[in-house]
Amino acid sequence: MAKLSVLDMKGKKVSDIELSDGIFAIEPNMSAMHLVVVNYLANQRQGTQSTLTRSEVSGGGKKPWRQKGTGRARQGSTRAPQWYHGGIALGPKPRDYGFSINKKVRRLAMKSALSSKVAADEMIVLDSLEMDAIKTKDVVAVLSAIGAGKKTLIVLPEKNDVIYKSARNIAGVKTTLVSTLNVYDILNCDKIVVLKDAASNIEEVYA
Repeated sequence: MAKLSVLDMKGKKVSDIELSDGIFAIEPNMSAMHLVVVNYLANQRQGTQSTLTRSEVSGGGKKPWRQKGTGRARQGSTRAPQWYHGGIALGPKPRDYGFSINKKVRRLAMKSALSSKVAADEMIVLDSLEMDAIKTKDVVAVLSAIGAGKKTLIVLPEKNDVIYKSARNIAGVKTTLVSTLNVYDILNCDKIVVLKDAASNIEEVYA
């Protein structure tokens, strides 16, 4: 089983933790991770862009000039796409960019992302993260003590507003729950800091 050191808030080793090889030590599947990341980014798109077609712009009811005899090309409306102030041909309209992915692929991608972090020594297991008040400098001190990078993802076992509000103003630091953990956030950080209880919850969810 994958074995990692458990650190306290001062960066000192307090114990070891054995993690499931089926979740934290598999061979990363690059195609599955890529597909899930593309899906995540696609689902973030609002898809609200819109252009006016020739039927939606105002004006253009009168034929600009007669059909024959002028020597100019025939025109039926001043709001055709080739005219200034004309409608847009084949322009974007509101749409949903999201698409669905097989559940097995999602689970494989999550396990692959976690395993890649463990293999690269970019996962830190923290014994606990307890704070009495909302203080950003306390979180900065903890991250500095445990050797977290500039871009850090903190995974909590349950909602904790004190930790969330203390860390939200730190550039590059993001907090998330086990229930909202996603592949994009894992791969997008330099270090992933997982609380000991959160690691156990991850094993329960993806076992």
